[in-house]
Amino acid sequence: MTGLNRRRPALRHGWPIAVTLALSCLLLALVLTRIDIRTDMADLLPRGGTEPARFVLDQIRTGPATGLILLGIDGPDPTELARISRAMKRSLDHSGLFALVENGEQPGPDDPDTALLFRNRYLLSPAVTEAAFAVPALRTDFGKVLQVLQSSASALGARFGLSDPTGAFPALAEAWAGASSVRSEEGFWFAAGRNRALLLAATRAGGLDIAGQGAAVAAIDAAFAAARPGSATLLATGPPVFARDAAAAIRGDVERLSVISTVLVVALLLWRFRSPWVIAAIAVPVLLGIAAAALAVQAAFGFVHGVALGFGITMLGVTVDYPVLLIGHRKRGEAAAGTLRRIGQAFALAVATASLGLTGMLFSGFPGLAQLGLFSVVGILVAAAATRWLLPRLIVAADLAPVALDNPAGILAVERLRAGRGIGVAVCAAAALYLAWAGGLRWETDLTALSPVPQAMLAADATLRAELGAPDAGVAGLVRGADAEAVLRREEALLPLLDRLRAEGAIGGSEIAARLLPSVATQQARQAALPAPDDLARRVALARAGLPYREDAFRPFLDDVERSRTLPPVGPGDVGNGRIAARVHALLMPVDGGGWAGLVVPSDLRDAAKLRAALQGEGVAWVDTGAEAGAIVAQYTEIAWRWFAAGGAIAVCVLLAGTRDPWRVARIIASILAAGLVTLACLRAFDIRLTMINIVALQFAAGVGLDYALFFARPQLDDEERARTLRTLVICNLVAITTFGLLATCRTPLLRQIGITVVIGAVSAIIFAFLFAGPKPGRRAI
Repeated sequence: MTGLNRRRPALRHGWPIAVTLALSCLLLALVLTRIDIRTDMADLLPRGGTEPARFVLDQIRTGPATGLILLGIDGPDPTELARISRAMKRSLDHSGLFALVENGEQPGPDDPDTALLFRNRYLLSPAVTEAAFAVPALRTDFGKVLQVLQSSASALGARFGLSDPTGAFPALAEAWAGASSVRSEEGFWFAAGRNRALLLAATRAGGLDIAGQGAAVAAIDAAFAAARPGSATLLATGPPVFARDAAAAIRGDVERLSVISTVLVVALLLWRFRSPWVIAAIAVPVLLGIAAAALAVQAAFGFVHGVALGFGITMLGVTVDYPVLLIGHRKRGEAAAGTLRRIGQAFALAVATASLGLTGMLFSGFPGLAQLGLFSVVGILVAAAATRWLLPRLIVAADLAPVALDNPAGILAVERLRAGRGIGVAVCAAAALYLAWAGGLRWETDLTALSPVPQAMLAADATLRAELGAPDAGVAGLVRGADAEAVLRREEALLPLLDRLRAEGAIGGSEIAARLLPSVATQQARQAALPAPDDLARRVALARAGLPYREDAFRPFLDDVERSRTLPPVGPGDVGNGRIAARVHALLMPVDGGGWAGLVVPSDLRDAAKLRAALQGEGVAWVDTGAEAGAIVAQYTEIAWRWFAAGGAIAVCVLLAGTRDPWRVARIIASILAAGLVTLACLRAFDIRLTMINIVALQFAAGVGLDYALFFARPQLDDEERARTLRTLVICNLVAITTFGLLATCRTPLLRQIGITVVIGAVSAIIFAFLFAGPKPGRRAI
């Protein structure tokens, strides 16, 4: 009964904590349901500083290539693979989720895209010339049609040959087919040298519409299953598939680590404080900080991005230290004022320097960093305010305090290790020498290095692209104009150049909108080449003389030519929303800020330098997507470093103003710089290339390091207080290491980078804060 009686006061006085925690959870849930959380990565991207950079960013936001899915069906029987391919195409076409699904199967005569091309063939086809309607040319064409009518393809000849004897439609279809090297078997695409049926699909969802693309990928899986594949297997690659797999990998990592880290952290805090109310009390400021931060970002930006929310919550992990520091320094039975009097200055400086140090992110010019900066600053301030003005009443009521020290003298003996500061200096010197010897830090500008997509999947994607003969959009010419017509006219002027480059072997071919959709001027010129009705009727009569045709056999031809003379030109907005639209809109598009752009995309590129020089000689911009993306990342990484340094300078000023003790400030700064130097040296030794993610992680590590240094450097009134500080900071450090150490085991490179950086930084921070920030053994901090 004695043990039970001891628990009753804690249970009785702990209910305010329980109520406050419940209200905090309710508030956070309410906020998360009210704010606009977006996942479109376009909302995080900056505005490029150059025309190619802006174009690359626009393509990342809305580019058609981001919705491209490549499919391969492997199996032993080509006939069975063709059946599965046909069934999948029909299912995907009917789903409404795809703008384009191609498998090599020829569309039927009633296909809307085929009808569109056939109706406008005399405006779009390169075979439409004045010479094509001369009597000798017509007589030759009539003879060819007669041969088709007398063959097994007579039905096809009767349907198309009599209405299009000049072959305008076949020439147009050939231009649309391009120079594909895909093998055709049983009317379907197959990879060369293997039993693999191939399909190409483009989603209607934007490249960064995660939900829409996820639905499209799920539709592919369902279509394959519905086709009763038997022993056949499906290989799917492309950005939408990668996005789904990446989301699944990240979700799996987060769910697994959330459970493990929660169990470990709770166990650690229970061991230290012996009370579940401590866990509840620690959660209150953190939850309130997250809720306030989300509201602030919503108010400032009109939405909260999911990435900023996730990383912001990670950054606010530093606020877990605030209630731990308050409870860890409290003596049992002590009034709140007494605890705050002893730690108040260090606590206030830790909050001020951490929040002001992060304000630089607000002015980085990178929307993602700006949201993250605002989220972190507001969250830190609110969590600190809750710790300072709300939590004391709760912890005093429940009498929360750490377990009494069994052997303070033993813990204080650890302080003698400060006599080894010289070793710490030597380690820093060694780290600096190593960085100099290794050539400094290494930077990562290739965003794919952080991709959670396995290398095997990337290799499979490259194989499918090669088998399909898909153009490489990694490099392209960029043709700009005031409107679509201006772009198409410029592109038409490039066609002879591209044909010459292909003949010279610099490229195997090219995708360009002007081959598919001529300019209005060209279409009108082709209309002008069409003979008048009476003149054409006379020519047809002369050409069919002596041939076994009825007098009215070519009436469909005469009617279609007469109708084509008055058809309106076909523009980008007149191509529907099917296969034709998908092809045209991938190559010809409006751009933000006004104007239009057209892409010249090479296939089988063999001499990039020659192509680049030729295009630039015609005033066409050269876009290397990889290089431009790398330059954008490098630019904003440099900006982030500058603001990181500016935040550090602000923190130094705050420390000087708050302590008015330059020597103490020097010790604090020395400990943080030493921890940062050793962390960077370790990252270099592990051959980790630094990205903007590492900068965010370093800011977090610097924040916790600042907390450690401030509390080690504050005036310690007695031995018991010094022992209490040491134990509390070790607990804070173990919480950080436990949480972020698990991140270092993730499969997702981005999460792994954060974990490795923070763990190294946190361990280095507490070691150097202990060695450099605290007073020498036998001395009290002043």
